[in-house]
Amino acid sequence: MKITQNARVVLEKRYLLKDEDGRVTETVEGLFERVADTIARADLQYDAGADVDALSARFYEMMTELRFLPNSPTLMNAGGPLGQLSACFVLPVEDSMEKIFEAIKQAALIHKSGGGTGFSFSRLRPHGSTVRSTGGVASGPISFMKVFNTATEAVKQGGTRRGANMGILRVDHPDILEFITCKTQAQEITNFNISVGITERFMEAALAGEDYDLVEPHTKKAVGRLNAREVFDRIVDAAWRNGEPGIIFLDRLNRDNVVPAQGEIESTNPCGEQPLLPYESCNLGSINLVEMLGRKDGAYYVDYEKLGETVDLAVHFLDNVIDVNKYPLDIIDFTTKQTRKIGLGVMGFADMLLLLGIPYNSEAGVTLAEQVMSFIAARGKKASRRLAETRGAFPLFEESTLRDGAPMRNATVTTIAPTGTLSIIAGVSSGVEPVFAYAYVRNVMDQTELAETNSILRAELEARGLYSDELMHKIAHEGTLAHITELPEELRRVFVSAHDVSPVWHVRMQAAFQKYTDNAVSKTVNFPSSATREEVAEVYELAYRTGCKGVTIYRDGSREGQVLNIGSVNTEAKHEGGCEACEHYNTVREQLAKKDVIEPRPRPEVVSGLTERVKIGCGNLYITVNYDEDGICEVFTNTGRHGGCPSQSEATGRLASIALRSGIDVETIIEQLKGIRCPSTIRQQGMKVMSCPDAIARTIEKVAKMQRQQTPVEHEPHEDEQAGSPRCPECGEAVAHEGGCVICRQCGYSKCN
Repeated sequence: MKITQNARVVLEKRYLLKDEDGRVTETVEGLFERVADTIARADLQYDAGADVDALSARFYEMMTELRFLPNSPTLMNAGGPLGQLSACFVLPVEDSMEKIFEAIKQAALIHKSGGGTGFSFSRLRPHGSTVRSTGGVASGPISFMKVFNTATEAVKQGGTRRGANMGILRVDHPDILEFITCKTQAQEITNFNISVGITERFMEAALAGEDYDLVEPHTKKAVGRLNAREVFDRIVDAAWRNGEPGIIFLDRLNRDNVVPAQGEIESTNPCGEQPLLPYESCNLGSINLVEMLGRKDGAYYVDYEKLGETVDLAVHFLDNVIDVNKYPLDIIDFTTKQTRKIGLGVMGFADMLLLLGIPYNSEAGVTLAEQVMSFIAARGKKASRRLAETRGAFPLFEESTLRDGAPMRNATVTTIAPTGTLSIIAGVSSGVEPVFAYAYVRNVMDQTELAETNSILRAELEARGLYSDELMHKIAHEGTLAHITELPEELRRVFVSAHDVSPVWHVRMQAAFQKYTDNAVSKTVNFPSSATREEVAEVYELAYRTGCKGVTIYRDGSREGQVLNIGSVNTEAKHEGGCEACEHYNTVREQLAKKDVIEPRPRPEVVSGLTERVKIGCGNLYITVNYDEDGICEVFTNTGRHGGCPSQSEATGRLASIALRSGIDVETIIEQLKGIRCPSTIRQQGMKVMSCPDAIARTIEKVAKMQRQQTPVEHEPHEDEQAGSPRCPECGEAVAHEGGCVICRQCGYSKCN
């Protein structure tokens, strides 16, 4: 297989089967054999004499040649004991205590299986309304979102994959203003992406500056009015501040609802690209467009014959996934098979443009997007009809909007999903996003700076005799080729990065793909930190006018800080201990060397110290660090009323205390704890620590400095804090916003799966 070393590392860490001790038990090739064999066996349900070995070989070849990859759960679980192959699900949230907590239980089972969930909270009665059965008042949808969030957090603590949620509220719900700001005013909804469900009526009122009705979900009666433009501006302001909420256009989702008799589409999966009815699941896969290029006389061209063959086989593959999937709930199994929706998408589009010499932000780029996606859509529907000839149409076909045409095996065929981890495996750009950075500096051993370069750019520079390490460092520090004047203008025009692409071109490209996509397009519109609220509003309005089904924006330097420190090296300053500390450390070591075992000295009767309150990702942590004449001897913690991880924080404090009283150097303890990262801090505004252990380390460090200098020392921000850069909670590298999600392109971490 022609995969990069980085891809191999990601596969070994996240995808290959392991034994109970965490040891890898299969090869990369073995993974694809496992997946191909499992998915091919579905053919036996329709033809007892099917040649599944031959089909498995074709599936294996398609994946190992990196022409197509299914979504991550399929790669992870096909042929394994779990067998859950779907990425995301939508669950209904009805307005009764019993049904709300039933939904929470169902979500927990889905998260346990590795899936994400989407919810609409629009059916819940607003805060303060009367509950007739009890005579009390309703707490409203926001309070229940916090309950869902807490349940998700509990599953995450005990599992190996993150639970991701989408929370949606209709713009005409009476609690809409509280919903818009719910993630800027509180920290209890950290496991949700949120989007406002926008109606056509609301958008027309917003553009005209008119009022609109707020509707009580139970009675369907108007209970108030708001100015639509003012509400729209509040949505824009919140998104400008921290990237949320996004917006989805509900009427457009339901305009394309293939089975309207089954109910309205009210929600999507956590990244916004797969509208689903309650209890449906998304079964996704992506074609690598780089592998769909041919080359003749030194020039690249789109090989539509190869693309068509890949589409045919990929549709067959995804339809088989529906049959071999072990769904987490029986009702999901039944509902999914009623419509048999699949979502075939693409990745590597930006790389395809580079190889063809077409700028992303150009009419030619938009035109190519329409041409490629229209071909995939038409060929995919043809393949689905061909499957229906031998397997039958999806069960609800006769009551669907498609009933007047030829029978279809799948109610929907195309979706543009985020492909963060899949694109790492394939070694291409993510989904339909522009390239985020062409070169960046990574820290390696001995503080050496290593410039990593986009392979297509490197090949082009080498072919032109322009490549040099010095140039790569300059590109990395600039963050773009746009201002590297020694490079040819033609090269700078084609090799544009995400921040060279204006928000308008981001939306136009999304709209181009949406035009030929059954479901929706997952994409992030990136803004520079200098962007204004008016520019965000312009993008939302443009998305509405150009036919998008929703839009997600992210402005650099907002809630999650600058996405990627292009050009900066992640270094940490060396801490130099004072002479007294060194002498004390050496004395204790000499004393302990005379013993057969290390024993901590007794806790002193009287100590001095300080207690510091630190804001963490899920509340407040109170850290007490005590010392006597021999140095720091005790650390203990207490969490605020909003929770946290009290047992883990206490354990960290106890182990630090016993280590300190055993003569372990305080700087060693600080070094071990400082920099540990927790997922709950990655989307928090104003975070000055990365986790509870990191907070403990920083307080110990502060007390140690106070001891040495005999004066209080102000908190010195870590370099990451100064830069405002969010970091991956697993590997510590910078994360990027792609496809409506947060992805680490180093280790494959994704917030959405």
